[in-house]
Amino acid sequence: MYATKMNDAARPERTATLVSFFIIFDNDSSSSPNKIMVSLVLAAYRLLSPLQPHLLRLLASRKPRLKTFAEARTNLFEELESRLAALPEPSCRLWIHASSVGEFEQARTIIAELREQIPEMDVVVSFFSDSGYETRKHYPDAAAVFYLPLDTPENARQLAALVGADIFMLMRYDFWPNHLEAIKRSGARMLLAAAALPPGSPYLKRGLRGFYRDLFSLFDVIYTIDAEGRETFLNQFGCKNVITAGDPRFDQVVERRKKSDERAARLKPLFRDRMVLVGGSTWEPDEAILVPAWLSLRRKLSLVLVPHKVDRQNIGRLLENLRERDIEAVTISEMDETFDPARQVLVIDQTGYLAELYAIASIAYVGGGFGVNVHNTIEPAAHGIPVLFGPIYGNSPEATGLVEAGAATVVTGEPELREALTAFVENAGQLKKAGEKASGFVNARLGATVIIARDIAQHCRRK
Repeated sequence: MYATKMNDAARPERTATLVSFFIIFDNDSSSSPNKIMVSLVLAAYRLLSPLQPHLLRLLASRKPRLKTFAEARTNLFEELESRLAALPEPSCRLWIHASSVGEFEQARTIIAELREQIPEMDVVVSFFSDSGYETRKHYPDAAAVFYLPLDTPENARQLAALVGADIFMLMRYDFWPNHLEAIKRSGARMLLAAAALPPGSPYLKRGLRGFYRDLFSLFDVIYTIDAEGRETFLNQFGCKNVITAGDPRFDQVVERRKKSDERAARLKPLFRDRMVLVGGSTWEPDEAILVPAWLSLRRKLSLVLVPHKVDRQNIGRLLENLRERDIEAVTISEMDETFDPARQVLVIDQTGYLAELYAIASIAYVGGGFGVNVHNTIEPAAHGIPVLFGPIYGNSPEATGLVEAGAATVVTGEPELREALTAFVENAGQLKKAGEKASGFVNARLGATVIIARDIAQHCRRK
């Protein structure tokens, strides 16, 4: 298996460097065939991983994305050392690693809770992805935010020593063998938070469980998002300290819902006395069924489209498609006092709006379900509105949970989506019932933040 996301598509920035290695650790001297294989794979990883910088330099000249990846890590250690040296000596330092911004969102409420309990604690954050770092590089509650360097033995040793963390918390996935082993040797307490093992997870494949048993044994505590995951870690991987804490992202979404947002507040009066359908994180296949399904309901239902990509090219494509259907549309950046939600579709061409826009929505359609995987379904559910999405959602535990709880509607095409939307628009009781199921699903899963933050705080106080 590879050092990448659990049961999800590999990110493009990972595909052309020697970062897709088996996550294997030789922690058992058993002479069984499986353990011999583990030793060989780990030996091969250790032998080949120092070649990553050379291969990256070779490929970066041909691939702009990899060039950006390499340039972003230039002078990484010097800049981080300077930043950390300027800080007062912390009473306790927590290092959080997240693959990207979505995984970091799961940590935000934990950080906020710890800030209240231990104000003098240092929190440092590392990201693998460009998007994660660029989005949160100025995160105010972090003493330092930095890129995770390539997973070579020397980088790992240098980084673990430089950070000097008392606690290391990995959010959900993104396992890098050299880094994890170096952190373990540094003496830091290691936590795996928001861990998930959905059906079909590569970690469960026959022949790989022994590999991951060694990997998961590096962590002092594993916090799973559900009881099924806990049983799997215990029974399939022999982990000793596994706690069902839940997904802290539920806590984060609810906290965000409670806070007012000036942009959403500014839009709310414009949709007074109108039902609103928000299409969140949509891709072209989503829009191909969403727009025609909505058309027959436009007299009662306003449409707000929030495409997953808000670059000029994609926004231009979307506006042109709407014009071809004789649908008038306006972007949020060009909207003025003449905007008419009964006549015009609002297209969001700026980032940062989506979570707040669900506050003005009556119904939410979440995109991605006709591509790799459906996007964030917790945010609309937390607002107590019906949630609809396409058939590809198996990699999302929360989307799966919503479906199993009868709190979400899965659609496979335009006729099915139109029928579902019509039922919600024409039947206020059905609309309310679906929304209550969605919010009930979220409210029943709150509390992970308190459980995880309590462990971290107790360890820091014993330090």
